Order: sequence, then structure tokens, then C-alpha cells
Amino acid sequence: MKILKLLSGYIMLTFLLVSCSATVVIDDDQPITLNDLLHDYEIWYLDIERTQGNGEVPFLQKAFTISFRNGTFYANNNLVGMGSNGNGFGLDVGFFNTNLMELTIDHDIDGLYDFRVTQLGDNNIELFNARTNTSYHLIGYQRNTFDYDQVFNDNIHYFLQEYEVWEKRFTSQEGVLNEFDEENFIQFLPFGSGDNFKSSKDQIGTDIEILFYDYLGHYEVDTIVGNNAVKKLTLDYDYLGNESFELSVINDRRIRLYHPVSGTTYEFVGLNLIQYKNAEKIKSRQNERKRISITTFKKLTK
Repeated sequence: MKILKLLSGYIMLTFLLVSCSATVVIDDDQPITLNDLLHDYEIWYLDIERTQGNGEVPFLQKAFTISFRNGTFYANNNLVGMGSNGNGFGLDVGFFNTNLMELTIDHDIDGLYDFRVTQLGDNNIELFNARTNTSYHLIGYQRNTFDYDQVFNDNIHYFLQEYEVWEKRFTSQEGVLNEFDEENFIQFLPFGSGDNFKSSKDQIGTDIEILFYDYLGHYEVDTIVGNNAVKKLTLDYDYLGNESFELSVINDRRIRLYHPVSGTTYEFVGLNLIQYKNAEKIKSRQNERKRISITTFKKLTK
């Protein structure tokens, strides 16, 4: 009788060990859900260079980063305030839902879009929208490792467009007289809208609604090799030649322009921030962002 009990106990112990072992294997093999994956990373950076397809999803095309938090969809569409808006997540711009590897986003302005999600790496996913036949690549980061400053620095070209106009507030005593001394307002516009900068000689303090723009042309922002803090701004005036400046950002509302030819320094303040939540206001910027390369995501981690 004792032998039978012992044998029975041995059989039971063996059964329990096998059962426990099987449970562990099942847990290890349990696939992560799409909802879990989207929440694993606080910030998803849109690597716009890798976008594929001829169409576009408006709210993705204008975003620098997006986030998925408990059913709410966030986006950083503006460089101004990036890192502080919504505690780094950006603006609340809609809702989202997941089903297996399908993602549905209900955007406040653009409406419903469905995506098939493919995981390409630990923090690398692809969103494919069949309606537009377009794929977007996202790189996942945590807020404390995401370099908001690098994104800002790499995209100063767009930063200049985020204010309706820039007003001159300071001219240095140093430097020789030159024609730019008389230009008190500059407006920067996206490519695809004709001349993409305008400047005015109207008096400082003039209501921007009644500004008369004396000069038109195109502008470019280029990197200065070896100097990450300063950019080269070129104003190409129609029929009047070029003026070049060393552009540095004092804060997200104030810029400094140094004119090497004259040795004069100017400071401009942005007026009337354009909040890029409404897709209609940013159509030309969407197209521009598709054409202009953005620094690779590898530079975004400190």
C-alpha cells in the first residue's frame, strides 16, 4: 500500500513538473500584441526618407513624431514647442484602435484611416495604407532618449515657416551700412507656393495684415560643416542677386542673422505661430517634406 502511494505521488509530481514546464514555454512563445508594441515606445519618429508610394496620409505626412497612449493618438506637427507640448507627446489629434496587426486611426481633421502594421525590428515598424498605397516607417524611442533638439536642428527650414512673419527687433552697432538694414519683416513660405520668401521695409511695429512686401525670392538653409549650431541662410532675391547670413536660433521664437559681408548682426522675432493641426493649412509643406531629405534617425539618440 505504501509502495502504491509512493508511486502515485511520483506520477503526480512528474505530471506537475511537465505541466509547469509546458506553461513556461507557452508564455515565452506568446506573441506581443500590436497594442502592446505601440505602447512599448513613447515616441515614434517618422523616417520620412523611407516613405514608399505615390500617395500620402495627410496627418502622417506633416508629423515629425506620433504617439499611441491608451487609445489617444498624439502628434508633434510643429517644431516650436517640441519636447514640451503634451509632455513631449505633442497634441491630442485623434483616437486609435488595434485588431491583430491592423491599426485604425480616427484623426480629428482627416478622418478614418486603416493600416496594416509590419514589425521590421525591435523598434521599427511599417504602416501600410491600402487606400493611398503608401507605406510609412516608424522608429520607436522613449522620451528620455529621444533627441528633440536634433530634430529641431535638422529641420530649421520648416521652423522658419511656423510663424506668419518674422519682425526685426535688433540691429548691431557693428557693421557697415547695407541694403538689408532697411528690411524689417521676412516671411518664409513652403516650396511649391511660388516665391517662397518675402521681405518688407515697413516700419517696425506695422500691423502684419497691412504689410507691403518690397522684395520676393527663394530661400535655402544649408548646413555649415563642423558647426552644428549655425546654418547658412541664403536669400535669393528675384533679379537682385543673393544675400547670405549665418543663422542661429536663440529660442523657439527668436533667431539671429549675422551678415558676413557687412559684419552686421540682426535679430528677428516670430509673430503669429501657425499651429499645424489643420491639414488644409499645411498642404504645401506636406509636399515639400516628401522631397527634402531629413537626417537619418540614428542621429536622434544621444
